Order: sequence, then C-alpha cells, then structure tokens
Amino acid sequence: MQLNITFRQFGASDSLKEYAREKVDRVNRLLDRAGEAHVVLSLERHLHHADITIHSGAWVLRGREKSDDMYASIDLAMDKIERQLRRYRDKLKSHHGKEKVHHRQDLVRVRHDVFEVHEPEVAAEASAPAAQAEPSAQAQVAESGVARLVRTTHLAIQSLSVDDAVMQMNLMNNDFYVFQNQQSQALSIVYRRKEGGFGLIEPHLPDAPVAATGT
Repeated sequence: MQLNITFRQFGASDSLKEYAREKVDRVNRLLDRAGEAHVVLSLERHLHHADITIHSGAWVLRGREKSDDMYASIDLAMDKIERQLRRYRDKLKSHHGKEKVHHRQDLVRVRHDVFEVHEPEVAAEASAPAAQAEPSAQAQVAESGVARLVRTTHLAIQSLSVDDAVMQMNLMNNDFYVFQNQQSQALSIVYRRKEGGFGLIEPHLPDAPVAATGT
C-alpha cells in the first residue's frame, strides 16, 4: 500500500509516521484491493486532528477524529474505518472486479465548500445598572454573520445504486454522499436522518404541459 503522510500546523515526527503506518497497514488484512492511503495530521485550536483516507478499488474509506493526543486521534480514526470495513467486508468482496472503468474526463465533478459563521457576541455593560444604561450602552454586538471559507473539496461523482451510495457514505463515515443514480441517471444525494435511517434527494422534473389543440 502506498502511504502519504502530511503534517499541518506542527513539525513532522518520525515516531508518528511509523505509528500511523503500522495502524494503516492493519487494514491490509481486511482488504482485497488496498491501494493508496492518505493521512493528514494537524493541530487546530489545541486539538490533535487525524484524517485518514484509504482507497480500495472504486471504494473510499475514511476516518476523522480529534483528541488531546495525536496517537489517540489516529487510533480513533482507524477504529471508525475498521468498524465500517468489517461491516461491509463481504459486500466489498462481492463487488471485486465488478467496478466499471471510468475515464477521468468522463466523471462528473462537484465542489464541496465548508463555511464557518460566527454567531453574534453580546458584551453586557457591567459598570452601569441596566435600568439606568442607555440602550446603546447596554450591549455591544460584535460583527457577525460573515461566512469564512474553511476548506474546499473537489469530488468525482460515481454512478451507483442507492444501496451502494449508502454503503459508500458509511465507509467514509459521512452524513451525506453525492452520486449519480444508476436507475434515474440523476445527480442525487443520500443523507443520514436525525430520526434514524436514510433519505434520498434527487431532482424531479414536473410533467411537461400538454399543448392545447384547436378544432
């Protein structure tokens, strides 16, 4: 398996590289078609983030976790991947050799942007009694509502059945997945419902109006 490890916001560590390599190599026992893996280790707001992506044929497995310790974050991320891999191991084997060959230029691509919006912050005027303070002095509202782009991901859309799209969403430990529905050929989204189960969103074109005919 080809493994790439990226460090962000802190220096590279040989011990972390070796630890991540050992953990990722474990999936070779469960995968028939282990291809390449990407590990991104980053430090954000004093938390250690581990983002691990493994490609196996046409399927993508992903685990993301954060904690106060990078070794623990790697363990938690790999636990997510192995849990889904064991769940779908038989189904993945049944798909072995059945993947369609796609030319890169023929794939539909979408862009996934993640934004962060700060909520209003109200600072009470502690030095003056509320009953005597002017309305403008009772609170100071910080500038808010401005969306800040956190990250952008470009995704190649696969043509899948709804069941396979749900499986791919679970393998990536995502809450939604964009795909081309093999049955309708429409660009569709499966998502995880808060109440349990899954939902499907796809475009629906109204029936064309019937042209009036004269006599």
